[in-house]
Amino acid sequence: MQQRLQKLIADAGIVSRRRAEELITQGRVRVNGKVVRELGAKADPDVDSVSVDGRSIATPHRIYLLLNKPQGYVTTARDPEGRPTVLDLVRTNVRVFPVGRLDLNSEGLLILTNDGCLTNLLTHPRFQVTKTYEVWVRGSPGPRDLKVLTKGVILEDGPAAAKRVALLGPWDGGSRLQVVMGEGRKREVRRLFAAIGFPVERLIRRRLGPLALGSLPVGQYRSLTPEEVASLYRAAGQPLGSCRSKKKRVGR
Repeated sequence: MQQRLQKLIADAGIVSRRRAEELITQGRVRVNGKVVRELGAKADPDVDSVSVDGRSIATPHRIYLLLNKPQGYVTTARDPEGRPTVLDLVRTNVRVFPVGRLDLNSEGLLILTNDGCLTNLLTHPRFQVTKTYEVWVRGSPGPRDLKVLTKGVILEDGPAAAKRVALLGPWDGGSRLQVVMGEGRKREVRRLFAAIGFPVERLIRRRLGPLALGSLPVGQYRSLTPEEVASLYRAAGQPLGSCRSKKKRVGR
């Protein structure tokens, strides 16, 4: 399957996608021996020979990791403030990146992969792959409050709403709830509860589509099974490994 050159180079772990774009425009990338300078150029890693500064790149084996993210880790590859990142928790010889984000103080299910196709499907709001959270809030929201969350709240970046909200039980400082979201804007769950007067004290992502965190210990990770990977593609309405359809391609 043809892919943009900058993506092929980044997936091979040579440089970031942005840096790969610079290498292309500088004429340092060749496809089948010919210099390519166009950022829109594509190549098929199963057919074409791609090289950077004369060094051939290999198509990486696809890796899918499920991490139980602890508090105190940022969901980026590098942090300019020097804080620990989720990549510090995993060991792999292939460059992987987090799918979506959990903020510094949030916990739970996070996928790390080098499959850009799956990343787009799971994070783009068009595909509505649900995210399920266990949310600990101060205070005791009533039925009317929960209804407000599902009907919608106007936030600074537009309206937002939960798909489903259910009360799980109390904790010493308030209530625990299960919240199902259809998108994942920055700190969206925290902002929703703050808007109705119930600040979030703890937030744990328990599920992403059909994939559950289960009993994986905090700070540990495991590989996804082939069936789990296929189920994530199905949750987005796509066959395994398929981003070929122009009509369904993210951003088109």
